[in-house]
Amino acid sequence: MDTSELLKKVRQIEIRTGRLVADNFAGQYLSVFKGQGIEFAEVREYVAGDDVRSIDWNVSARSGKTYIKQFLEERELTLMIACDVSASGAFGSTQKLKREVAAELAALFAFSALTNNDKVGLMLFSDMVELFIPPKKGKKHILRLVRELLVFEPKNKKTDISLALNTLNKVIKRQGILVLISDFMDEGFEKAFRLSQKKFDLIPVLVRDPLESSVPKLPLYINAVDPESGESAVFNLKDAPKYGDITKREKFFHSLGADYIKTFTTGSAADEVVKFFKKRAEKIKR
Repeated sequence: MDTSELLKKVRQIEIRTGRLVADNFAGQYLSVFKGQGIEFAEVREYVAGDDVRSIDWNVSARSGKTYIKQFLEERELTLMIACDVSASGAFGSTQKLKREVAAELAALFAFSALTNNDKVGLMLFSDMVELFIPPKKGKKHILRLVRELLVFEPKNKKTDISLALNTLNKVIKRQGILVLISDFMDEGFEKAFRLSQKKFDLIPVLVRDPLESSVPKLPLYINAVDPESGESAVFNLKDAPKYGDITKREKFFHSLGADYIKTFTTGSAADEVVKFFKKRAEKIKR
C-alpha cells in the first residue's frame, strides 16, 4: 500500500468511524466503562434536600451562605488494544480480510476513547510482541494507531496469546480496559486470560471468516498452505473445526463471565459493537 493509498484508507476509517462514534458509540462507551473514583468539581449554594454531608464548611463560613461540594466521576481510563497480527489474519474469503475487520474494530474503540478523553495504547503481536505503543491521548496519536493496524508487517507468522497477555500484565501499571482482538486459533492461553481478567476489564473480540466456521456436508479436499506454519498439505474441510472451534472459545469466555464480541468478515463489525454495548449496559443495570 503506497502513501496515497494509506492516507486515503486512514481517512476513510476516520470519517466512517468518527460518524459512528458521534451517532452511537461515544455515549455508550461512557456509560459502560466506568472510572476509578470521584474528583472534586465545584461548589454551589445549598438547596433544600441536598446531602448535608456535602456542605463545604470553610466556603460557607467565608461567604456567610451555605455551600456544598459537587463531585464528578474520575473518568480518565486507559484503553489498551492488543491485536493479533499473525499470518492467519491475512485470510478472507469475501471482500474483507480478518485483519481489515480487526483494524475497523480497533478504530471504533479508539475513537470512542478519544471522544471521552481516555488514553489509548496499542500492542500488535504474533508469537512475539511485534509493536508496542504506550497509551496516550489525542487525535494524532489515534491516527497513528490506525495506520499501524493497516500496514504493519509482522516478523513472525505464528500466534501466542499468552505471551501478549503476560506482557501487558507487566508493562501496564494501572487498571483499565483491554480489548483483545484475534481469531483465537491459538491454544493454551486460558491461564493467562484468567490472570488478565483480575487486572483489566478484558474484552475478547473474536474475528473469523465464514469458511473457518462452516462445515461442508460432503468431504471437500483442497491443497492449502497453513499461513502460520507455512506447511503445505491436503485438507478435508470437514475437519475445519479442529483448526479453531469457535463454540469452544465462546463457552470459555462465557464460563468466566467475559463480555465478548464475535464478528465475521461478511458482517458489520459496527453492529456487533453496538450489541456488545447494549449487553454490557443491561448487565450494569442489574
